Amino acid sequence: MRRRTLPVHLDLQPAPPAGAFRKLALGTWRSPGDPSAYAAVEVRMERAVAFLEAFRARTGQRLTVTHLVAKAAADALRRHPEANVLMRWNRPWRRKEVGVCVLVVQPGETGRADLTTATVHRADSLSLVAFAETMASRIAAVRARRDAVIERGKRRSSLIPGFLMGWALRMLSFVWFTLNVDLRWVGMPWDPFGSVAVTSLGSLGLERGYVALVPYTRVPFLLAPGAVRTEPVVDAGALVPGQVMTLTCTWDARLIGMEDVARVLRDIGAALEDPEGTWGSASPDGGGAASGAEVG
Repeated sequence: MRRRTLPVHLDLQPAPPAGAFRKLALGTWRSPGDPSAYAAVEVRMERAVAFLEAFRARTGQRLTVTHLVAKAAADALRRHPEANVLMRWNRPWRRKEVGVCVLVVQPGETGRADLTTATVHRADSLSLVAFAETMASRIAAVRARRDAVIERGKRRSSLIPGFLMGWALRMLSFVWFTLNVDLRWVGMPWDPFGSVAVTSLGSLGLERGYVALVPYTRVPFLLAPGAVRTEPVVDAGALVPGQVMTLTCTWDARLIGMEDVARVLRDIGAALEDPEGTWGSASPDGGGAASGAEVG
């Protein structure tokens, strides 16, 4: 008697083994039903681009749009502490300090790139120069795999079976944030994700995108600057070529109200559209940015 089989629906084959970031992602997210909300602002970038060029010429230091967005976000959260929050015991708790986390592409040991994080704590208290130097140092250490804490965490996570990854991440988040236990005594980092995360879509050639919240990090505010592009703009009543960037935002609607988000985004946009007024002159003859001028 011939055995009958059901018809194949799709032609499929197993995917390659998941990288470290994808393994974490599979253990993090469940079916849709999260509190993510989204917004976007269009920012004129002519003055920011000129500011970056002058800053590099003056200091020889690499400064990018991501640096400006991250620093402006830290300063905005200092001015609007109602948006500097995390979820704890199912209610918002305000942070007393502002930390900024930047997502970093880390070259893989087997040739496959991975994503990791570089975090600057108390970012709102630093000058733009000090912030850029600190962030550059953190990114260099992460990319070169010199950050012992991060590398140790990756090795440990690689030992967790995929079906247990979600449970492990939720348990770690519960101890870190809900119980508010400092785990440095067992080799875990202190506040590894900060108050706000920034990921550069422009470095990937994307003009805009909306980034997913990562529940176990308890970061309720994600910013994604897109590529700076040239398009027609109205200036003094005339249509002229202008440089524009889309800055998108994802936030946790349980914790942060839309009005608070709007205030933070307006502050960031204002800083990018007037960087000299915000951080001081970056020209070869100016001294504000390099001397550590703070946002008032």
